[in-house]
Amino acid sequence: MSDELKRLRWRCRRGTKELDILFERFLAKGYGELNGTEKQVFERLLDCEDDQLQAWLLTGRTPMDGDLDALVQRIRHASL
Repeated sequence: MSDELKRLRWRCRRGTKELDILFERFLAKGYGELNGTEKQVFERLLDCEDDQLQAWLLTGRTPMDGDLDALVQRIRHASL
């Protein structure tokens, strides 16, 4: 496992089982397919507060930022 992936795995630990599972699955299934710009968007997503992440990833709310919204959709899809 690369140092980058180890660092991201640590950053993805949110303290809620639901978010942890979603992020873990995305790292395993979808993160490797992201280009450089999308990886930067993922880093921005990880900077968001847990309540925002829960709203976007678990309740279906849509981020106002189109780049974040596209990534949220990919994370949801990877969890299926």
